[in-house]
Amino acid sequence: MVATAQRFSELYPNVNITWEKRSLQQFADFSIQELAERFDLLVIDHPWAGFAAKTESIVPLDLYLSQEYLKDQEENSVGQSYESYFYDEHLWALPIDAATPVAASRPDLLAQKGLQLPKSFEDLLALADNGLVAFAAIPIDVLMNFYTICCSLGEDPCQSDEQVVSKGIGVSALQMYRKLASKIDKANFDRNPIQVYEAMTLTDEIAYCPFAYGYSNYSRNGYARKTLHFHDMISLDGKTNLRSTLGGTGLAISAKCEALEIAAKYVEFVGSPACQSTLFFENGGQPGHLAAWKNEEVNRQSQHYFLNTLPALQRAFLRPRYHGSMYFQDHAGDVVRDYLMNGGDEIKVLSVMNKLYQQSKSLVLS
Repeated sequence: MVATAQRFSELYPNVNITWEKRSLQQFADFSIQELAERFDLLVIDHPWAGFAAKTESIVPLDLYLSQEYLKDQEENSVGQSYESYFYDEHLWALPIDAATPVAASRPDLLAQKGLQLPKSFEDLLALADNGLVAFAAIPIDVLMNFYTICCSLGEDPCQSDEQVVSKGIGVSALQMYRKLASKIDKANFDRNPIQVYEAMTLTDEIAYCPFAYGYSNYSRNGYARKTLHFHDMISLDGKTNLRSTLGGTGLAISAKCEALEIAAKYVEFVGSPACQSTLFFENGGQPGHLAAWKNEEVNRQSQHYFLNTLPALQRAFLRPRYHGSMYFQDHAGDVVRDYLMNGGDEIKVLSVMNKLYQQSKSLVLS
């Protein structure tokens, strides 16, 4: 974002854009309403779309970007990235980054031990028995991966107002998840995806991560001590691969912004296929435009990260975005994580989750 701001200021000499960083956790759960009071431009997470629509703390971009431009963005959406920011008939942010949990490996370690990439859940458990598997298990990632297992067992979560998922699917998903979680180093329960990738590249102990939000930087030469390769995920039924939970980021404009026209020009610039395939990617960004994901040079520089993981993005599950959804997201992961670490009654776990879910739904009316 710093690189795009610098280039935009060169194209528009009277404009100065300064970016401030926040942590990955703050990105997930810090209120965009508070940020919009302080900043003209924000990079946000799509579950905030419902909140944005209700509070009008950011502006609908469809009022400031041309229909021709938006049509190109929609037609070149990576999976449901464009739709993820579209809520109540308006687009609240432009998807500038596309991501979903995918698999990552250290090909050198697997080759050294004469092992292949796992294809099934049984293969994955066997690899985990060798101490070679890790995944992010802080609360937010645990919840996203619980969604993934439910989807992959045949039921998308949060489709009714009463329960997160049916008992049968929920119990099966929890039991499978705990079986795998019991075989990983407990240090992973304090790691987000970036920290897992750091552990994979800084040490020679982890050969495979079955699902974590992908960061293409780790597949670029020279970025880390060792280069990671990224892949589509395992299959539970031998027919279809896991269906993970869509992530990514969107560029939004605060309703407090006094220079809406130039802010919209910047958003348009950053999301353009030309910028996404060159400047944005070359400065460490993970594009949100399909043209960049299919770009030959972009893939050459990233061990084909984008083409290898695109199928996972195209089928990824779009999580809830209603106004109260962030309340559920902020609390439900703790419940699942506690079960993974300590065990317990799956029915009780689902019951607590359902109570949180119903509470989050009632926030819509408040």
